[in-house]
Amino acid sequence: MVSRLLILQPLDRRSLALATISTIVEWYDFTLFLYLTTVLSRLFFVGENAVLTTLAGFAVAYLLRPIGAIVFGHFGDRHGRRATLLASMTLMTVAMGLTALLPTVAQIGPAAGMLLLLLRCVMGFAVGGEYTGVVAYLLEGALPHRRGLVTSLAAATSEIGGLLAAGVAALTVNLLPTPALDAWGWRVPFLIGAALAGAILVARAAMRESPEFEIQRAAGTLVRRPLGHALTRHRPGVLRGFAISALGSITYYVGITYVPIYLVSTGGLTEAKALQLATIAGVAVIVVTPLVGVLADRFGRRPVLVGLALLSALLPYPLFRLLAGAETGPAIAGAVLLAILAGGVSAVGAVATAEQVPVEGRLSGLALGATSATALFGGLTPWLAQILTQRSGAPAAPGMMIALVALGVLPVLLALPETRPRGAD
Repeated sequence: MVSRLLILQPLDRRSLALATISTIVEWYDFTLFLYLTTVLSRLFFVGENAVLTTLAGFAVAYLLRPIGAIVFGHFGDRHGRRATLLASMTLMTVAMGLTALLPTVAQIGPAAGMLLLLLRCVMGFAVGGEYTGVVAYLLEGALPHRRGLVTSLAAATSEIGGLLAAGVAALTVNLLPTPALDAWGWRVPFLIGAALAGAILVARAAMRESPEFEIQRAAGTLVRRPLGHALTRHRPGVLRGFAISALGSITYYVGITYVPIYLVSTGGLTEAKALQLATIAGVAVIVVTPLVGVLADRFGRRPVLVGLALLSALLPYPLFRLLAGAETGPAIAGAVLLAILAGGVSAVGAVATAEQVPVEGRLSGLALGATSATALFGGLTPWLAQILTQRSGAPAAPGMMIALVALGVLPVLLALPETRPRGAD
């Protein structure tokens, strides 16, 4: 009777809203580093390869995401989603605040860069548990016929966080002269992030626990070793989650967050104009993401993913050729199309990856599959795209990267079991 009552009671709107809004802060904190790459590179590193060093640091920090996801995932599968989200946000708040207080290379030498990268690793560890926890929480708390839409909101609001990061970075770069920016201005966006994270941490105390997790706990069916359970009982689902997340990660991190760096490094736009363009692309993602979530609820996860994979194989190559050395108008058009494509994959990918593993091992399964793919195809790819563009001289190299991954995962998506609940409208 207890389990039946819990099944009939999805999460209240306040709890869902808190979980959704928290991804704004999460992605603001994490992507701010990437949008300020060119600024941070001259403040914390020396030499002609300072930008590459900064991007490499971003990639290394991303490798901490699956480790954090595994640690937080085990905790969340054993003790609940709510406790996991509180712990991960606490760690993010501390790391962001300390980043704002760091000395620069001019003050303490090479140790400044090492401290910056260390804190990025702490942030990567925390984000590893944060996003998977939010996605699982939204999926488990939504009505069955609205899971695609509700879970896609994590992707939409994360893009609001990225948009906020791009906007704050753009304002900071535009409003401050370079001496003031380098002296103290770069710290302001990080201080804002620490304050926002602290506010979300306090608000999360009012969140309810996931009803599906409560059912498992009440029934005594929680597993003692959720990581091993996911590996032994749900390995195909873990691998499918890896493939879906690989496509979502490379379209997002090469097709959205890397684009401002690409536009600056190829000589097309200034730092300020590139960040303004990233803001416009972010708005496009926010609009398209819930629409794709509705499509996933209406037509199913598999057909939407297959269609987006085909577009990812066809469009990025010509779009990056358009971006190379483009004027503002063509650059906006190319960046918005890339952003819409990435936003669509992220929207349906959120619900599809979470549905590959049942509730008792869901966070651990997401850690092994989706988060591991994000580390490889997200954190590493901006650095690799910059290397390929510089060394090959081929302006469309980043687009080719996306196309190859799309073609590689397409067979998996074609064979994907449909996880849309039966009878959903």
